[in-house]
Amino acid sequence: MKRIMILILLVAVVLTTVYTGLTLYDENLQVGRMWETPAVRPYEKPMLIMEKSVIPVTGGEAVFRHLEGEDLISPFENDDPQVIESGKSLYFTYCAQCHGKSYDGNGTVGQSFHPLPGDLQSPRVQSMPQGTLFKEISYGVPNGRQPALATTIAVNDRWRIVAHIKSLGPRE
Repeated sequence: MKRIMILILLVAVVLTTVYTGLTLYDENLQVGRMWETPAVRPYEKPMLIMEKSVIPVTGGEAVFRHLEGEDLISPFENDDPQVIESGKSLYFTYCAQCHGKSYDGNGTVGQSFHPLPGDLQSPRVQSMPQGTLFKEISYGVPNGRQPALATTIAVNDRWRIVAHIKSLGPRE
């Protein structure tokens, strides 16, 4: 009986010591335990209020998708050197892997496609209205390998790429 009482007393001392140690750890150290992390309490801060007109109810991507390519007009001056230079930078970010550094369709990634990517300085592409080229970049080419990039590239950046491509002129 005496042994059982000593064992119970020893267990009680150990549990009390562990509880006291954890309590001191939680209350006095900056590195709290798991319930102190923000991931566990994500909704304690009030949610931000969205400003009016952040979500468009008119215009936007749907307008570009449903209009004919001939009816789309670039928001930029197509001969503006800054727009063309910005479009060039964007081209080498998003397009050169398939269409190549020389715009001829011989990019490293594009060589695995069937059909191969088109030559961007071909008479077909250079005579294409800007809006049609914008739509092909944005929504892809049916039965072709041009992927739809509307969700990857911002609207104005797509127009800048179009301005750059059109500034190249036909291949001679």
